[in-house]
Amino acid sequence: MRILIIGGTRFVGRHLAATALAAGHEVTLLHRGRTGADLFDGAARHLLADRDDPDALAATLADGRWDATIDVCAYLPGQVTRLADALGGRGGRYVLISTVSVYDPEGPGFTEDSRLRALDGPTPTEVTYANYGGLKVLCERVAADRYGADVLVLRPSYVFGPWDHFGHVDYWAHRIARGGEILAPATPDTPLQVVDARDIADFTLAALAEGRSGTLHLVGASATYTYADFLEEVRVGIGVAESTVTWVDDAFLLAEGETVAALPMWAQGDRAEELINTADPAASLRAGLRSRPVGEAAREALAGGAPSERSLSAEREAELLARWHAR
Repeated sequence: MRILIIGGTRFVGRHLAATALAAGHEVTLLHRGRTGADLFDGAARHLLADRDDPDALAATLADGRWDATIDVCAYLPGQVTRLADALGGRGGRYVLISTVSVYDPEGPGFTEDSRLRALDGPTPTEVTYANYGGLKVLCERVAADRYGADVLVLRPSYVFGPWDHFGHVDYWAHRIARGGEILAPATPDTPLQVVDARDIADFTLAALAEGRSGTLHLVGASATYTYADFLEEVRVGIGVAESTVTWVDDAFLLAEGETVAALPMWAQGDRAEELINTADPAASLRAGLRSRPVGEAAREALAGGAPSERSLSAEREAELLARWHAR
């Protein structure tokens, strides 16, 4: 297949490109040139344009034709519209990498046809934590309108794996390896769903080959997975015999000024965000999703060097734990 990947040089997009090239597909990457312009040693064609510039986008895509377009970085509905206009029907089947944050679930175990988030007022022009899910809903609606019944929408949960600039597994692998008392946010039974970027790539390429359409969760293999399960998988994966985890209350951490930037995959006390991590994975499992162990990525992260500097430092963690115990 001739595949166009929008945003194919960073994290999920990079895995999609690598997987497609390994399978023998002809790959074109559309990106701004800020990262990854030298990736894949000439095996992939690089097209440089800002998707928010309609004239540049149209000019860059004017002479191409593809069997499929995989859109990894659509955050605003206008971006989906501009891409469809620029392709003019030459992009083939359209795949939108969306998110489970589109949901406004009423309870755990929700399926792909559950209630979605709605935005009030005019459509925002900037993406924030609060409007991210609602804007993705609008992206999905534009995709369905412009590409019809053949569109494939994939809704991942928290994504981990090599090249993860969020450090979802990276931080915890290094922290557990360091030993001592470990600060973890919320409670051990806090819902958490994770998926490896390589599994997203494998599934997406297989779904295209099979001609799949519709909407599917990509959230791992369980609707009842927890933060404690995740940390245990990391611990076992990196070969640490035991660890001491102290679960620290959301309200305390928020009062101390902490955010998800320091503690990856923390819902920051947002119960709706926690509930989003209880999606039913059954449909994607029936469609062939395979989930590699978290421990595999944890071992890779540990071998890859130090964690992100934005994560919780050892000094700050010790300070927070001392204040937590003395409260």
